[in-house]
Amino acid sequence: MARVCTMCDKGPTTGNHVSHANNRRKRRWYPNLQTVRVLVDGAPRRVRVCTKCMKSGKVVKAVKVVLAEVSATS
Repeated sequence: MARVCTMCDKGPTTGNHVSHANNRRKRRWYPNLQTVRVLVDGAPRRVRVCTKCMKSGKVVKAVKVVLAEVSATS
């Protein structure tokens, strides 16, 4: 599965590890992705969204409906 936000298409960025001796080697910074239940076309789906989209309100979370058990004691 790709490490990409479904809302803003934010993905990994690349750069270098730089040691104290100034040795350089490649590394990647990954976005802070969370799996969230989101309303997509009126139906709840699990998608990977970055926390910036969650904080800015681009995502409408789906409400989890829990049906309570009704006891028929009379």
